[in-house]
Amino acid sequence: MVVACVEHFTPPQNATYLTPPPYIPFANMHLNNHKEMTFHRILLLLLLLLLHMPQSPAAAGSSWSLLLPSIGISAMHMQLLPTDRVVIYDRTDFGTSNISLPDGKCRPNSTDCSAHSVEYNIACNTVRPLMVLSNVWCSSGTLMPDGSLVQTGGWSDGDHVVRIYKSCDNCDWQEIPTGLSQPRWYATNHLLPDGRQIIVGGRRSFNYEFYPKMSASETDFTMMFLVQTNEPDVENNLYPFVFLNTDGNIFIYANYRGILFDYVRSKVVRTFPAIPGGDPRNYPSTGSAVLLPLHIVQGNVDCVEVLVCGGAPRDAFKNANNGKFDGALDTCGRIKISDPDPQWVMETMPLARVMGDMVLLPNGDVLIINGGSAGVAGWDLARDPVLSPVIYGPDKPTESRFEVQNPSTIARMYHSTAILLRDGRVLVGGSNAHDKYEFTNVLYPTELSLEAFSPAYLDPSLSGLRPNIISHETKTTIHHGENFIIRFIVSCPVDPNLVKVTMVAPSFNTHSFSMNQRLLILDGGNTTVALGMSHYEVSVVAPPSGNISPAGNYILFVVHQEVPSEGIWVRIR
Repeated sequence: MVVACVEHFTPPQNATYLTPPPYIPFANMHLNNHKEMTFHRILLLLLLLLLHMPQSPAAAGSSWSLLLPSIGISAMHMQLLPTDRVVIYDRTDFGTSNISLPDGKCRPNSTDCSAHSVEYNIACNTVRPLMVLSNVWCSSGTLMPDGSLVQTGGWSDGDHVVRIYKSCDNCDWQEIPTGLSQPRWYATNHLLPDGRQIIVGGRRSFNYEFYPKMSASETDFTMMFLVQTNEPDVENNLYPFVFLNTDGNIFIYANYRGILFDYVRSKVVRTFPAIPGGDPRNYPSTGSAVLLPLHIVQGNVDCVEVLVCGGAPRDAFKNANNGKFDGALDTCGRIKISDPDPQWVMETMPLARVMGDMVLLPNGDVLIINGGSAGVAGWDLARDPVLSPVIYGPDKPTESRFEVQNPSTIARMYHSTAILLRDGRVLVGGSNAHDKYEFTNVLYPTELSLEAFSPAYLDPSLSGLRPNIISHETKTTIHHGENFIIRFIVSCPVDPNLVKVTMVAPSFNTHSFSMNQRLLILDGGNTTVALGMSHYEVSVVAPPSGNISPAGNYILFVVHQEVPSEGIWVRIR
């Protein structure tokens, strides 16, 4: 498919102001003049009042839309870029895909002239085929501070490769064949405060390394935690959950437990309790995890919490390979890794789920989406798609944190993906439980489509509550600890106590884990002030350090009554 529209998707520099509600001077109405107040004028008055009444979130609902029936490949990996384009890729070793490389090109030393990677243009709703030279199957990556995607590892000829993609109308993948010290297949990457990324684990790689290297002699470092959490013939510790803690160390969760790790000194700083029940949560018993929103207050983050949801019972992988599909886990574990004595708090999801994705939404909620309710990750090893997403509200009362959403009609099983877009939608793609593309005579056909899930905050009935940022152009640069002001408009009355500003780091998503995912609630307190009819400004402070927000690209949102604006790209330095 050839891109017909190539312009970058950027917000208008001169935002259009919404028309404020008409002023109706009740005190000056001559109500005693019944002849002038006709029946039709009364109806018009009531209509105007109804149109401008504050709207209730309770009346809204989530929805789905099919964006493209086929992008030519199955979306096994996805990354949103600061150009509002999405890099998507699958693998190269299964044969031809359903989209050709441009201009009759073929992969070097191959008769395969199809693309195994595409760039999706959100504004145009089109894809452009890209060429990857080596096998990117089950690889990992991170968006770097300069806006390029640095992607690492894969299978066979790709397991030591570093690939770099910088988005432009005719850009393509660049590859460094020996960029890694160790093979990285099913590894996890995370951006660090110094601008490098750490690459943790992978199949039979019980170590970690950095990219870029500080010197030509720099190599990898052993991590015994990965040896300890590995189960022979099953593993259950691939794609470990990795999060940068606010003290500069990294939290690593693999199989059924986690540690706090000083990657500079290669030392375990802290060992956390095993999750209750002891069931595995990592590949192939694939659950998911997020670092819950970080609230910055007076330059500090007092509470750092991790949420781990779903997975499969300990014997599920062996059973699935023998044709028995155990029910997925229906529990989430929540732990405050910043506490002196951290303990897991367990909660029960309304729907059991394996291979689910967890996406941080701009208002701080957590979307749990995709996956099945039985079996494990692997070729044809799962059953019973879970079509209904669930939204988890971390700050709500315990008994009302989960809310089931409207279902999709498309099964998103093994090798599905989901990422947040700047407009607040969630892009959903992928699903291929087969070693090649299979479209007929299988339980779950290979899925090439792209969908968008729209959370309830995008319901048209809430448009009056939705902020529209007007004061900043896209790609604004902000420095750590800097004070800055955001101006926005809202057509309905604003409660200053219900306004917050959030920043989301766009994540690299594959195999039910979003690497580098991070949401910050900025410091500012109750600083929202009215500037005039429907116009407001809020003063906030940028995150204080790279430990809380590594330098790089973020999407900034103004959130009013849990309804987010469309985001703007900002870059923290």
